[in-house]
Amino acid sequence: MNTKTIILGAKNVIKIESDALKQQIKHIDNEFVKAVSLIFGVSGKLVVMGVGKSGLIAKKIVATMSSLGTPSVFLHPAECLHGDIGTLSSQDAVLMLSYTGESDEIKKVLPIIKSFGIKIVAMTGKPKAQVWKSADIIINSCVKKEACHLNIAPTSSTTAMLVLGDAIAICVSKLKGFKVENMAKFHPLGGIGKKLTLRVADLMHKGANNPLVKTESTVEDALFVMTKTRVGATNIVDAKGKLAGFFTDGDLRRNLQKDQQLLSKKISLFMTKKPLTILPQMLAVDAARILKAHKFDNIPVVDKNGKSVGILDERDLLSEGIV
Repeated sequence: MNTKTIILGAKNVIKIESDALKQQIKHIDNEFVKAVSLIFGVSGKLVVMGVGKSGLIAKKIVATMSSLGTPSVFLHPAECLHGDIGTLSSQDAVLMLSYTGESDEIKKVLPIIKSFGIKIVAMTGKPKAQVWKSADIIINSCVKKEACHLNIAPTSSTTAMLVLGDAIAICVSKLKGFKVENMAKFHPLGGIGKKLTLRVADLMHKGANNPLVKTESTVEDALFVMTKTRVGATNIVDAKGKLAGFFTDGDLRRNLQKDQQLLSKKISLFMTKKPLTILPQMLAVDAARILKAHKFDNIPVVDKNGKSVGILDERDLLSEGIV
């Protein structure tokens, strides 16, 4: 198999699966709405079940549901028949994933779940199969073909289930009014956690590491402070500690070309007056957007009274993976 064949084969897989996803748009119908409404209103938890590849997709749906505010667990149909059915309560709802519904475990477990008075949502490519007579709601996930060259291995069908599961999770989350604050609570660590919880105050150069000079200081004084704190900028403050200006190493280079006596002159002559500032309680990810939009390397941080409390440097955002 040569390179061209591999590339064409891979592209064909992606195209087939992309087409399968587009087919799912027509499956967003009244049954889908009923499923979302049921899951939104359940007082217990959502129990997602599936066998084989569908079981793996079920686990991913559980993870998404849980992170977006819908308590969910995965339960294998076979284990359910061997004691784990005790996990279920009458306040729960079940989402069963199976493209054909032909698995023996599913055929056996569905009537038992139904006898508990638990509502069942089926997600399947064979919505008219006899096995789904126990289901209260049926979401059609039918695809025209699998991406597998033999049209056998679950590929397009499992991708379709995954996307429909995401659609349900997000719709339910919106109905619940799930907000950024909730997401931060459920994702305290990792990249998502940092973006949702890390504040400017956590990263900015503050205290002794906050480079600042007074308005009567010279450019040389400012350069010394910038070098000492290893930040390519300095805050300039008035007698009350309020930010009066901002000076960067870029300002130094530009002005030095025009004035060779720059170092001995007052910083107030060359600083940027009324610079753009941010507050320490701002999310670091929001501050990163400001830096990017204005093409800044750093930005002064002030408190609500306009006093200088620090400088946020782009390198600090990079080190934390914020940008």
